[in-house]
Amino acid sequence: MKELICIVCPKGCHLKVDEEQDYAVTGNSCTKGADYGRAELTHPTRVVTSTVRCEGGAYPRCPVKTNGPIPKGDIFAAVSLLDGVTVKAPVQVGQVVVENICGTGVDFVATRNM
Repeated sequence: MKELICIVCPKGCHLKVDEEQDYAVTGNSCTKGADYGRAELTHPTRVVTSTVRCEGGAYPRCPVKTNGPIPKGDIFAAVSLLDGVTVKAPVQVGQVVVENICGTGVDFVATRNM
C-alpha cells in the first residue's frame, strides 16, 4: 500500500494505492485522483523546467519547459540535452528549443520572450 497526495487539483486528497489489488485507489474525491494515483505508480511522468544559454537577449539564460510530461526516468537525460544548447535572440514564448526529447515526442519550448 502506497500513500500519495494528489496534485491534480488544489484539494490535495490523501490517496492510498493498493498495488496488490490491481492499483485500487482510495481517498480520492474524483476520478482524476484515481487516475493520478494509478499512473503515478505504474508510469510516473513529469513536466521539466530548466534554462538554456541565450545570446543577444536581455538576460543570459532563457527559461524552458517541456510542452508535455515525460517519463520520470528520462528527466536526467532530458536535462543533459540542454547543456550544449544556446539560443539567439529574438526568442518567442512557445518556440521549440529541443525537439523530440529522448524519443518521447515532447519538446523543450521557451517560456519567455527574449
